[in-house]
Amino acid sequence: MTRALIIVDVQNDFCEGGSLAVDGGARTAAGISDHIDEHAGTYDYVVATQDWHIDPGAHFSESPDFVDSWPVHCVAATKGADFHPDLDIESVDAFFRKGQFEAAYSGFEGVKAPDDEVPTGDQKLGGDTAEPAENPLTLDDWLRDHDVDEVAVVGLATDHCVRATALDALEAGYSVSVLTALTRGVDEDRSEQTLEELESAGAELVR
Repeated sequence: MTRALIIVDVQNDFCEGGSLAVDGGARTAAGISDHIDEHAGTYDYVVATQDWHIDPGAHFSESPDFVDSWPVHCVAATKGADFHPDLDIESVDAFFRKGQFEAAYSGFEGVKAPDDEVPTGDQKLGGDTAEPAENPLTLDDWLRDHDVDEVAVVGLATDHCVRATALDALEAGYSVSVLTALTRGVDEDRSEQTLEELESAGAELVR
């Protein structure tokens, strides 16, 4: 088995002090970093997804319902879209941006960031906000190119982007585990329902 860790959207806007903060987001970032340090030999690859909104339409709203519409967050090339500083990204092999012109909850909707825009020491991806190149490399493309057949999913938020990423991974045929201690949700009850849904769909919950 070739195994990858998928880190979902551990970004400033989703952590304390951000425009759409999840309670415990910063703690989750630090926990993921510790997990990578302690389990370095467990994963063949580590990838990270990143909300990267340019004009996502009704996904942004001045009167959000927090179900289908949200406050402005993770605008491309802004501090809010940067990875949280407590997330150690030194071990990340590839970064995938999603949601430029749509909501895009799943990491499998993401496309690989250009190689010349990989994070620097100040944790930024940088780059402009132009439309992605024609025929960009998707997360699924990248995982298959690297013969990955098993993924572990962590990150933010359990009841939204973690959920969508894990479900898409299952649908794509990967063996999926969700490390529940390294996820946090927007709504506690809905997050627990999400974990039950993922387990019923075939994901292994590692608590």
